[in-house]
Amino acid sequence: MALDFQRARRPEQVEARRAAILETARALLAERPVSQISLRELSDCVGLAKSNVLRYFDSREAIFLEVLDAIWVGWLDELEGELGEPTAAKAGYEREVRVATVIATSISRQRLLCELISTMAAVLEHNISVETARTFKSRAGERTERLADLVRAHVPLDAHAAGHFAKAVFILVAGLWPYANPGEAVATVLVERGAPAGREMFVDGLTEGLANQLVGLVVRAGQSPGR
Repeated sequence: MALDFQRARRPEQVEARRAAILETARALLAERPVSQISLRELSDCVGLAKSNVLRYFDSREAIFLEVLDAIWVGWLDELEGELGEPTAAKAGYEREVRVATVIATSISRQRLLCELISTMAAVLEHNISVETARTFKSRAGERTERLADLVRAHVPLDAHAAGHFAKAVFILVAGLWPYANPGEAVATVLVERGAPAGREMFVDGLTEGLANQLVGLVVRAGQSPGR
């Protein structure tokens, strides 16, 4: 995607440059993990020098944080439809298990989102400016609050408990994703040991973790099964 850019002077030109950089970053992520993509390679693919790319973003990490936010919003849009209309409470916490299952299954289909979440705290939130960090954390708070609101529409939790659960979704994804996508040697050994396939392990582990979170939060809130 080599593009012959002149220096952007008007706001619409700046936005066009930024959009091209983000589109290229997303295309590269479709091929390999973020750890294997350098700023130089990204710049070459866009058709800009590294110094020119840095006119539009603080760093390589800032670019991928922007991609993460866009995918995050898209996933929440999809999840809202997948959760559907709230259902009546049933015995045995079936409602909570259903919500956990829908969320786990839905996010498991978002490979790029899971990949970026798994590197967010350790990699992507480093080597960025205070302003970029402030913007990203503000947006992240809004996305987390939206997820909490989606859950509250289906499960009887207050805002604090639902917010705790929404944060737990991303913590569990960040922890499980690397284990579900091991290196070639470890993957071979896991097959030899009869371990489940990566995606199956990820979905099952995430579903179990999220169900336990939801049921536990409901119990602590004083709700009884079927209430």
